[in-house]
Amino acid sequence: MTLDEITETFDLLDDWEERYRYVIELGRSLPPFPEEARTDANLVPGCTSRVWLVCHTSGPAGNPTLTFLGDSDAHIVRGLVAILLTICSGHTAQEILALDTEAIFGRLGLRAHITPQRSNGLTSMVRRIRQEAGEALSAAG
Repeated sequence: MTLDEITETFDLLDDWEERYRYVIELGRSLPPFPEEARTDANLVPGCTSRVWLVCHTSGPAGNPTLTFLGDSDAHIVRGLVAILLTICSGHTAQEILALDTEAIFGRLGLRAHITPQRSNGLTSMVRRIRQEAGEALSAAG
């Protein structure tokens, strides 16, 4: 799944009830999250629901590629994790830090249609991914 495909599907859906169902479907498409990774260290602070993120780095030390695994115990939040990982996973640390995730989620209309708690959680997830990217760059240099 690509961000363009997600955006196209969002545009085709007529109302937010259908879009919520699609977000939940996206969450169901996440790869299985390893049970041993469900640790406090992998929990994202600031999320009302439990959200776990794991980062793996590869590639050149000067600008490593980050790959993320994620999961949540809430269906809609799990879908938000899926969208966020579609946006960020598989990109270099510099690309991740340059991403305007607010604009992307604004274009999808998600911020305006999720609860303030989920919006705060989404901000926490983005912060964690950006932190991982920053740490990967710092470790390289």
